[in-house]
Amino acid sequence: MYASNFSLELYLQRIGYQQPVQPDIATVTALMQQQLRSIAFENLDVQAKKVVSLEPEQIVAKIVGNDGKARRGGYCYEVNGLFAMAMTALGLEYQFVFCRPMFYPMRRPKTHMALLVKVEGQQLLCDLGFGSYGLRAPIALSQVNLAQQQDFDLFRLISPEPGQYVLQAQLDNNWVNQYGFDLYPADWLDFMPANFLNSTHPDTIFVQKLLIILQTAQGRKMLVGNEFKQTVAGVTQVQQVEAAQVAALLEAEFGLKA
Repeated sequence: MYASNFSLELYLQRIGYQQPVQPDIATVTALMQQQLRSIAFENLDVQAKKVVSLEPEQIVAKIVGNDGKARRGGYCYEVNGLFAMAMTALGLEYQFVFCRPMFYPMRRPKTHMALLVKVEGQQLLCDLGFGSYGLRAPIALSQVNLAQQQDFDLFRLISPEPGQYVLQAQLDNNWVNQYGFDLYPADWLDFMPANFLNSTHPDTIFVQKLLIILQTAQGRKMLVGNEFKQTVAGVTQVQQVEAAQVAALLEAEFGLKA
């Protein structure tokens, strides 16, 4: 994944990361967490009836800008694509994987994107674009069936069959499937049909309602339709938002300027 206008320096500035970077697990973890807390998962373009662009240069222009001060985020292809560019800049190998969302009541196609990053002899599942119960740090594929405490959330990977993996999150003391994937590598262009589907199909949540999510060290902020939810240390507060308040809320709570 490469864009001619990607600059690691500007990317680090955009996410507010000021520490030295190395091609190691500690840096990958820190960058993932910092991006999740700085760049919102959002579907503003879809809500504006635009098909999200998967041109790498346009992703960089939208999320980072030419000065590291852009005020937009994106959904899974965009934010994971941007993270992949950072991995390339660090000299790390990775592959994209197709993921099947599994929290719906019916079987869904493989429309979600995640990354497997190879670092220090490990394959790390990295995902910066799954939304409300998305990972908050990488999980090594070698850590199957091992519960992972990440801030105030609990995750684990299970492997129903060799080479098959399912990410689970613990909700109300139950392990709930989030998505499944295998180790077959996907090319960037393979996601174009799924992106068009998520940008345009009336059955997708991205078309149906506004969806904005930003992680914090204590939890997350979410705007779903006209409902603003803020979770701190496992406690969630909910408030209704009037249409006239949305633009100010996006800027104040999510750092977004449409």
